[in-house]
Amino acid sequence: MRILKYITITFLLATVFISCGGGSDSEPTPVDPIAPVVLDPAAAGLVFPEDNTECNEGVVNANDETKSTVTFQWSASENTDSYEVKVKNLETGSITTAISATNQKEISINRGTPYEWYVISLANGTSSTATSETWTFYNQGQGIENYAPFPAVAISPQRGATISSANTTITLEWSTSDVDDDIVSYEVLFDTAETPITSLGETTESSIEVTITAGTTYYWKVITKDSFDNTSNSELFEFRVE
Repeated sequence: MRILKYITITFLLATVFISCGGGSDSEPTPVDPIAPVVLDPAAAGLVFPEDNTECNEGVVNANDETKSTVTFQWSASENTDSYEVKVKNLETGSITTAISATNQKEISINRGTPYEWYVISLANGTSSTATSETWTFYNQGQGIENYAPFPAVAISPQRGATISSANTTITLEWSTSDVDDDIVSYEVLFDTAETPITSLGETTESSIEVTITAGTTYYWKVITKDSFDNTSNSELFEFRVE
């Protein structure tokens, strides 16, 4: 009986040693902390310069009277760390880009010139962005009593669109506005050449019907005229017929 007791005690000690972790040298796997959730930024609301108006609050540059500095303003958007302001000269097509950590930015632009602008909201930790509406305005110029209309914008077909070859005619449609609200007519240039020269004549409507042919790319632009014979030329639009 003494021999059996000794064997039993030895077995129990060996069991206790193994159960205490003596059989493994590996470290426990660390648990990563929960990564913070990055929310996508929201779109900002534009405030100033107002849409389809004349901006007359700019400060004329002392060393260049052809330019003035305008303070662009917008409402702060949620989940946003910074903003990218885009200001496009509608006469030349050139775009000025500025970055701001607040909801306003001073930018120097040409006087007596039409512009459009919008704001892109950015957030750290994500590539997602949000874009505001696009507004147009005229930056006030010295001695200007009547402003030319804003350049027309294509509504249909949109730039780069492909039209079904089943159609033999389509309607070109555009939109525009004028600070003085005195637009009197539109002239449409429509051609298969990249620089359209064929005029479809003048119209008081903001649309016109044209005949199209399958397998052809068409180019068009709109010249807008006001009651003072001021004109504005739209950008070049194009579409393809299947």
